[in-house]
Amino acid sequence: MKIVDVKTENYAWPRPRPITNGKHTYSNVRLAMVKIETDEGITGIGLGEAIGNDHDIFKAIAEYLKPQLIGEDPINVERLWHKMWVPKLVGRRGLTTRVISAIDIGLWDLKGKVTGIPLYKLLGGYRDSVPAYIAGGYYEEGKGLKELQDEMLQYVSWGARAVKMKVGALSLHEDAKRVKAVREAVGPEIKILLDANCAYRYYDAVRFARLVEEYDPFWFEEPVAAEDYEGLAKLAAKTSIPLATGENEYTRYGFRDLIAQKAVPILNADPKILGGFTEFMKVAALAQAHDLDIAPHGLQDVNIHVVPAIANGLLLEYYPVQLDPMWEKVYNYTLKLSSDGTVSPPDLPGLGVEPNYEELAKYRIG
Repeated sequence: MKIVDVKTENYAWPRPRPITNGKHTYSNVRLAMVKIETDEGITGIGLGEAIGNDHDIFKAIAEYLKPQLIGEDPINVERLWHKMWVPKLVGRRGLTTRVISAIDIGLWDLKGKVTGIPLYKLLGGYRDSVPAYIAGGYYEEGKGLKELQDEMLQYVSWGARAVKMKVGALSLHEDAKRVKAVREAVGPEIKILLDANCAYRYYDAVRFARLVEEYDPFWFEEPVAAEDYEGLAKLAAKTSIPLATGENEYTRYGFRDLIAQKAVPILNADPKILGGFTEFMKVAALAQAHDLDIAPHGLQDVNIHVVPAIANGLLLEYYPVQLDPMWEKVYNYTLKLSSDGTVSPPDLPGLGVEPNYEELAKYRIG
């Protein structure tokens, strides 16, 4: 089997209303896709992380990488990863590594389709279902404390045993009131995850952690800038709240340096960003060697294969229908949260993703 072509498709559709985290506002949902075609008629689909208006750049990088892939056996994922990742020119960090990630995911999808095995089993198959948390609690126009409480209670009514909310866009005391309101609404047994999206300097993160510790957050995610390893270490020394970070970290080398700080027990490694499944498994093994857990950031359609594949997979991030008007329309198979708060991977070869092109065609941008 040989690779004969690599194509990209990019889509974007509007949200009912913009959502805001600690630093950014998102008006659209975006989907970046890589399609790897072979001479045997089997196509691998890779899902990527496209942000803003970078779809033209995403496509250009994929075109640049294509000559490294044409004529190659797609099963040789390790060989192809190292052909693409040449840090002097391409890779290390940023959009180039994100495109490599999408291609690598597509290669693994091909591998699963050729063998007829779901990816979570090919990658390790540690278990058949995983606990999930629902990622919500964004800032939205007209959303006060009561609306935030109602949102979180709805997630709990679906079976969720963990919920995530955003912090960092308001004053420390205003956000502390939001955390208090959520804890009062969901009770003591539901895990509350706080995500600042790098909004704080470490000294304000320390102050905020002190304000909310009494509400027993399960973790404090991305409290400071991704590169502020020293700030993470200073914060970890001053709070009992476990820290989580890593969604903006790249490759095993970035995670090596992050782990060396001994400040973060939970890594939010994202296969769509750090280098694909090939590199993610190296990060997972590195984390295991340090007894650290991984709760990947990002799309459940991708991460449903890595969380159950590894022994240190902690939680699956699950985006609800409220955040995406195309929910249940993007793919012909949609992952569902079970009443016990878990999600099971699809019993389908490869990634188990079959795009609904009829619906997606309305929103193609490149």
